[in-house]
Amino acid sequence: MVTENVSSPPRPEQSAPSTATGRRGLQLLRLMVRDRVGAIGLVIVLLMTAAAALAPLIAPYDPTAMSSQRLAPPGGDFLLGADEAGRDLLSRALYGARTSLTVSLIVVTCAGAIGVLLGLLAGFFRGAIDAVITPATDIMFSFPTLLLALAVVAARGPGTENLILALVIVFIPSFARIVRGTALSVRREPYVESGRAVGLSNTRLILKYILPNSVAPIAVQFTTSLAYAILIEASLGYLGLGVQPPQPSWGSMLSSGKSFMEISIWPSVVPGVCIMIAVLGFNLLGDTLRDVLDPRLRGRSDR
Repeated sequence: MVTENVSSPPRPEQSAPSTATGRRGLQLLRLMVRDRVGAIGLVIVLLMTAAAALAPLIAPYDPTAMSSQRLAPPGGDFLLGADEAGRDLLSRALYGARTSLTVSLIVVTCAGAIGVLLGLLAGFFRGAIDAVITPATDIMFSFPTLLLALAVVAARGPGTENLILALVIVFIPSFARIVRGTALSVRREPYVESGRAVGLSNTRLILKYILPNSVAPIAVQFTTSLAYAILIEASLGYLGLGVQPPQPSWGSMLSSGKSFMEISIWPSVVPGVCIMIAVLGFNLLGDTLRDVLDPRLRGRSDR
């Protein structure tokens, strides 16, 4: 008797989690697009991200190339005008977006990963771990955000690496506090106690119950932190403590253009408008994401 070894097709329940996740993601996207404010924010973020990613292809000039047309007005050879060194403002704005988005994304991702880990440890295990982490985050919250970042950069010196390090330190407490609060509330739920009763390890409980319940506040905090990181990066660049020349940065462009406001406003207006649009886009997206992920706010907005 010959037995045929035929692999059985995957059972429907094996692909159910991924299918449910995909449906939930599409539903979330539809809710965001249906909201006018969210749609505007999403369009701004997508356009700005595309412009930053494609800057080497769509920038008309080398952002560091100088010319004799210093402080040229918009039009002619330069669509948005030229700065005090005759450099194309459009090209520098595109590369400045590339700098700001890259720095902000690295900062918020690293700060989010560290802050989420600290928040989970403090909120789930409590005890001595919480007694160390929570006071440390409270102390950091007592300092103004920009002042704390300025102190770190001033102590270590200007430069991209030190800027990223300073901003990571600044943004860690926000993520840690949010996740700690979620962990404190979820750890008391009956299903967590049931999981502990059947012998699930602490790591399994955190990954199965605590972390999924923290996804919504983490996502909102991530989006709004990107806007704030862009603003602080530009502020430090304006003070000369951020990304150093000749690499374009919206903050340094704004700083160098302020000395020529009486002759030409465009070297300051262009980066200022870019900062405003970027911060507005991420804030609108974050507000809409909060409303969509919170069922109470979603129901209120649907009425």
